[in-house]
Amino acid sequence: MAKSITLKNLPDALHARLAAEAKRNRRSLNNEAIVCLETGLGTANPSVEVQLTRIRALRESLGPHSFDPDQIDEFKRL
Repeated sequence: MAKSITLKNLPDALHARLAAEAKRNRRSLNNEAIVCLETGLGTANPSVEVQLTRIRALRESLGPHSFDPDQIDEFKRL
């Protein structure tokens, strides 16, 4: 079920920007605010297990490498 929120003390400049974007995109002010929230919040974060699985797969795909700590420090200074 959809929920509602009320935004209080919205700065005039922010309201004007939101209204301008809504007009440009042919959306209502409410729909534009929803799109902005969806874009700003992005997708849900994957679980730790999923992140670790992806990290391990990436490490395996890179193959064996050995780096000299001095080289790493040198690269950091570049």
